[in-house]
Amino acid sequence: MRSSHIISTLKNLKEDKLTVRQAYRRLKDLPYLDMGFAKLDNHRLLRKGFSEVVYCRGKSVKQVEEITKKLLLGSSPFILTKASAAVYEKVSRLNPRIQYNESAGIIYMKRNGKARAGYVAVVSAGTSDEPVAEEAAITLEVMGRRVKRLYDVGVAGVHRLFANKKVIDRAKVVIVVAGMDGALASVIGGFSAKPVIAVPTSVGYGANYKGIATLLAMLNSCAPGVAVMNIDNGFGAGYFAGLMDR
Repeated sequence: MRSSHIISTLKNLKEDKLTVRQAYRRLKDLPYLDMGFAKLDNHRLLRKGFSEVVYCRGKSVKQVEEITKKLLLGSSPFILTKASAAVYEKVSRLNPRIQYNESAGIIYMKRNGKARAGYVAVVSAGTSDEPVAEEAAITLEVMGRRVKRLYDVGVAGVHRLFANKKVIDRAKVVIVVAGMDGALASVIGGFSAKPVIAVPTSVGYGANYKGIATLLAMLNSCAPGVAVMNIDNGFGAGYFAGLMDR
């Protein structure tokens, strides 16, 4: 992002050489930061309302550290997904506000201020599904959304779910995280009037095929109003729910 380009655009706008919409279009398409090993989209906050999210798996610790330094220059909340404890140990020295959820493998820095009114319910079928559910919940919180967690309420003991039905009824959006047969998404989609974002997890025995059986079951849900994310994609569900809440 070149300062000269921004200054020139603002000057032309002030002198009526550009319309407001023309100036907006120029700023909307500002270039990325070329770091050599990565091209950081440092203008995504303006376009999308949230800065670029960094997928850490496959990157070296040093690369993630350098990217984090650049993210911190913007003083905006950010998320690093699929991150190891070794990565957190390195980047945590950059700013005391950086936090880490080890089970979800997510490093993040929240924004200051209060969360929006209303909340998104994040519901998990079993304790083994919680890492993915936490990835979704933390993503929402970093985006400035309120979250209510409802964990270990799968269909094998469905009375646990119905005892907490009010939490779902009052939510703006419901994220349902489940492995095995993935039936929880259909159950909630069947009685809730709220949009349901289903996240299949890779939790299950042999015929589950590491979440493929769960994914197919959720895609074939007979309950209307259920959208399905990829296997173990808690971040994607949280981000999408955050956009819906906005």
